[in-house]
Amino acid sequence: MKIAIDISPLKSGHGQRGVGKYTKSLIEALEKYEKRNTYILFTRGQNIPKNADLVHYPYFDPFFLTLPFRKTKPTLVTVHDVIPLVFPDKFPAGLRGNLKWQAQKVSLKGAARIITDSNSSKRDIVRITGVNGKRIDVVYLAPPAAYKLIKDKIILRKVRRKYKIPESFIIYTGDVNWNKNISGLLHAFSRLSTFDFRISTNLVLVGSSFLNLSLAEAREINTLIDNLRLNNRIIRPGYVSEDDLVCLYSQALCLVQPSHYEGFGLPVLEAMACGCPSVVANNSSLSEIAGPSILVDANDVQSIAMGMEKVISMSDTERLNMVRLGIEWSSLFTWKKVAESTATSYESVLEQL
Repeated sequence: MKIAIDISPLKSGHGQRGVGKYTKSLIEALEKYEKRNTYILFTRGQNIPKNADLVHYPYFDPFFLTLPFRKTKPTLVTVHDVIPLVFPDKFPAGLRGNLKWQAQKVSLKGAARIITDSNSSKRDIVRITGVNGKRIDVVYLAPPAAYKLIKDKIILRKVRRKYKIPESFIIYTGDVNWNKNISGLLHAFSRLSTFDFRISTNLVLVGSSFLNLSLAEAREINTLIDNLRLNNRIIRPGYVSEDDLVCLYSQALCLVQPSHYEGFGLPVLEAMACGCPSVVANNSSLSEIAGPSILVDANDVQSIAMGMEKVISMSDTERLNMVRLGIEWSSLFTWKKVAESTATSYESVLEQL
């Protein structure tokens, strides 16, 4: 079978974001584990290869024309999430965006099959687009193989000093969109010392968007940090390379993912793979992949704060057990499984013809 895969996300500003990482990891996994197929890579500026049996678009945006309206080949689309459509009041699209969404919805309905990252996202897609759920396959993502516990103290200290991060810290990695609930995280972090005056730690917010003050959300976060008087306890290193992020996860007290909603929430598995306990909101896809994480209510600042405090206050034995369980849990999610499940979806498309 010849599969044409659109690699446009790798050629655009999405290369270092989730969709770019997914596209790159998927291609690598398919070429490694599913060699029975031939994979032809193309971009939207090029014609679809004529000898392709099937076309896979690994990216969908409701407000941009990422799919062809007219399809000359059987088509499979990966829809990671439809969060802007679940919360339209938080992600206003405007007239032009809504017109594009109508076109994208028609194009999506014309796809032979859809892959999505979680059962939560599948339910959203069915409800919002009207696509038959039998045409949607859930394929859980996985942390890259590079995400593993690093124990070399010299390497860990070197990375920490590179970003001027103190020895004791909690980590968040992601962007500043509303669904990430950074406001809730900051308010919760500000309450930590009220549980125990001995708790003195720092919060590292990883992601380039925290430094992009052209974004209203980033400016609001800046103002909130000032108002909560957290400037001396918040570190915003901007973009962090994968190798360095692995080292930060490996020595953080915990990862906090307090999102109101996620299509998957890959940082949770990445952190656990590196031996970093996770404090995770008990909603959407997060409840599917949380495993041994400490679950909190994203809408309750006190709940988030108590989740962080619980990890910080663990005995060495309790922490080691949570680290072990997290590594075991994250190891269940592999790119070999992603490749195999994706190849099964390809076969299902051709069986439908």
